[in-house]
Amino acid sequence: MPQGRRKTPFSGKAKKEQLKNKRERKSHQPFVGQRPAGATEDEAAAPSIQKINYQPTKVGGSRPNRYALQFFVESKEEIRQKKEQARNTLLPVEDDDLEVSGEEFYPDNLGFPKRPHWEQSWSKEKLEQHENRYFQEYLKGIETSHDVRELGYFELNLETWRQLWRVLEMSDIILFVVDIRFSATMFPPSLYHHVTEELGKDFILVLNKIDLAPAPLVVAWKHYFETKYPLLKICMFTSAPGYNLVGHTENKGGLQVRRRRGAAHMAAEGTQMLFNLCQDLVKNELDISSWQQKIQEEMQDDQRHPGKVHVDRTVEVKNETGFYQYQRFNGEMLTIGCIGQPNVGKSSLINAIMGKKVVSVSRTPGHTKHFQTIHITKEVRLCDCPGLVFPSKVPKPLQVLMGSFPIAQLREPFTTIQFLTERLDLIKLLKLQHPEGDETWSAMDICDAWAKRKGFITAKAARLDSFRAVNNLLQMAVAGKICLCLRPPNYTENQKFWQSHPDVGTAKWIQARELDEAAPVPDFELSSDEHSQNDDSGSEDDDSENSADLGAICQNKFALLEA
Repeated sequence: MPQGRRKTPFSGKAKKEQLKNKRERKSHQPFVGQRPAGATEDEAAAPSIQKINYQPTKVGGSRPNRYALQFFVESKEEIRQKKEQARNTLLPVEDDDLEVSGEEFYPDNLGFPKRPHWEQSWSKEKLEQHENRYFQEYLKGIETSHDVRELGYFELNLETWRQLWRVLEMSDIILFVVDIRFSATMFPPSLYHHVTEELGKDFILVLNKIDLAPAPLVVAWKHYFETKYPLLKICMFTSAPGYNLVGHTENKGGLQVRRRRGAAHMAAEGTQMLFNLCQDLVKNELDISSWQQKIQEEMQDDQRHPGKVHVDRTVEVKNETGFYQYQRFNGEMLTIGCIGQPNVGKSSLINAIMGKKVVSVSRTPGHTKHFQTIHITKEVRLCDCPGLVFPSKVPKPLQVLMGSFPIAQLREPFTTIQFLTERLDLIKLLKLQHPEGDETWSAMDICDAWAKRKGFITAKAARLDSFRAVNNLLQMAVAGKICLCLRPPNYTENQKFWQSHPDVGTAKWIQARELDEAAPVPDFELSSDEHSQNDDSGSEDDDSENSADLGAICQNKFALLEA
């Protein structure tokens, strides 16, 4: 500050406005639909942008908001209508309503942002301007051809899409991960056609978290995708097989109560299936036998030292998204790109393959900010891409249950509970009693009844804290404790066929559930802090108490696997 001048004071409101303008200047992306100050009524009715996981920045520092999630946000009128809808009487739907297919959620003219054509001679500034212009035109095209309010939440951050483009460019095999509970709503057909037809690369679909679904349903989804997309290779996987869990995984009412052991073992069954698929795709072009050797060594190591696994190389972070000249098996190395929407378990899958935590895991969407490279062996590496919400017409309550949108950022969560309760009998599952003794239930009644049972009371007025109750219920649903599974078309009428299908045995083998089914089924009684326990929680004491039984389980599993 020059001498002779005194600092001019200004209000806190002016300071906030100054910081807001500064953030907008640094964002470099004037998104379509963002409302300026003083907008007219028609402009105010247009959809605005909601930024999630936004953090304060320092002058001259890093850019923590470079990969922040951004979505179109509902208007006040839409919020009011949803609150009124949540007070209506619940109307349970038929079983056929749980049957879905991908076409109804991913129309052909929706697609997703693909990297536009560019040249190596372009400067970085010219390339960024070209990509920004393309992305803005893509968003304008969506607003022109579709009603934004009918679309689900999808990623509006160009930096995150750039991460996808780089992973698609450098990978030999694309590994797309979906949650088995919502597999059709998470799989965009446009990505399948882009990878297999335009890029000419191999595509593996991983049906993850199959321990949360019945084995016949897992097999039905597997055959649905094989029939619908003939170039797909299907892999069934779970990072929580039976020997990685403590106690029974389901109570008498059907509530999932799985708890993971403190020292998790390698998910050898699913890893072996993934290796077999990659070996069939690679054939004799590249020797990846070191991966098979690593799997066998970790099997034997698990028998001698449960939970002790050695990893040669840790995570390498790659931030550069400039020019990349793709060559198949570049450097005599197989590169597998791991892609999927948020909360499908990509990071847990990688940790399960490695047999050790090498990637941070969180239930919060957008936790993985940029793609990470993990070396399994000297010849095989995995690239973990940030979770991406693809443009779709998936209903917003279903997107919340999928984990694509953060629960803490919901402006109106009660319609999601209504959507869930109409498809699952939460009253029986949670043993609820109506707070007013009435016979008819609404979504608000469900939340009030759960708040009464759990003792959720507001601090000042001592009323039932329905907002805390609804957040607790949604967290249980996303984590899989309250498990809603969608079904492929015609599953209900062909249920007996799928129950007797020969592939059911393979699914149960990957789940490692046969010993768990023989255990006594505990009754459902949640403690006061049960809702806050992490799905990955587990103490070392639990692991040591069951170490003898676990060794026998692993020995039998590995003997079968080697055979």
